[in-house]
Amino acid sequence: MLALIGMLVVAGSVIGGFLSEGGPIGILVQPVEMLIIFGSALGTLLISTPIHHIKSLVGGILGMLKGGGPGKAGYQELLVLQYELFVNARKHGFIALERDIAEPDKSSIISKYPKFLANHHAVTFLMDSLRLLVDGAVSPMDLDSLLDRELETHHEEASKPAAALTKVGDTLPGLGIVAAVLGIIIAMGKIDGPAAEMGHAVAVALVGTFLGVLGAYGFVNPLAVGLESGTEGETNYFACMKAGMVAFAKGSPPSVAIEFARRVIYSSDRPTGAELETAIQGVTPR
Repeated sequence: MLALIGMLVVAGSVIGGFLSEGGPIGILVQPVEMLIIFGSALGTLLISTPIHHIKSLVGGILGMLKGGGPGKAGYQELLVLQYELFVNARKHGFIALERDIAEPDKSSIISKYPKFLANHHAVTFLMDSLRLLVDGAVSPMDLDSLLDRELETHHEEASKPAAALTKVGDTLPGLGIVAAVLGIIIAMGKIDGPAAEMGHAVAVALVGTFLGVLGAYGFVNPLAVGLESGTEGETNYFACMKAGMVAFAKGSPPSVAIEFARRVIYSSDRPTGAELETAIQGVTPR
C-alpha cells in the first residue's frame, strides 16, 4: 500500500508542478510514445528474463502494492508455531511430527497458523527441514550448513526478479530517446509547415524523453528497490525458521530455541520477549 501511495505522490508532484506552470496537460498524453517506450521495455524484459522470474516479478509487485510482508504478528505466529512443534517433538520424539510434516494443511498443529500455511515456500522449507530431523538423516552441524546453503540459494533466486526490473528501468531513458528521435524525424517532415505545427511536433517528441526518464527514476527503479527489500524480508523470515530448528536440534529447550529464532528477526518486526512469552503460555503438547 505504501508503494502505491508513493507512486501517486510522484505522479501528482510531476503533473501538479507542470500544471502550476501553465503546462497543457493534453500534450503529455501521447499513446504512441507510450507504446514505443513501454512496449519496447516489455520486449527487453521478455528477451532477458526467464518466464518463471517474470511470474515471480509480477507476483512480487502485486504483493508490494498490497502491502505484503509478515509483520510483527506474522513473525509471532511463526515463533509460536515453532514452539508448539518443538514442545511436541521434545515430549514424544521427532517421529511424532511425521504426520504433521506429510500433510501440513491437515495437521492439528500447523492448521492453527493460517498466515504461515498460506506461505507455500515457507511451508515447504520448514517441512523439508523437519523431515531431516524426523528421519535422523543429518547431524545438527550438518543441518546448520545445509540450511545456510539453502538460504543463500533462496536469496539468490529471489533477487533475480528485482535485478531484471532494475535492468528494464535502466533501459527506459534510452528508449525515451529512441521515441524522441522518431518524433524529431516526423517533425522534420513538417519543417515547411506552420511554426505552431512544427513546435507541437517537437513538443510531442520531447514527451518521449520525459516519459522514459520519469518511468525509470520515478517508478520502475523504485519498484525494483522495493522488491529487493521484500526479498530481504522474506529471507529473514526463513532465517528465523532456520535459527529455531538448528538451536532445537542442538539440544536447546523449546523456549530457548525460539529465542534464538526471535533474535534473528529485524527489530522493526521483532516481538518483545514479554509478548512472545505471553503468546506461548497457552501452548500445550497434544
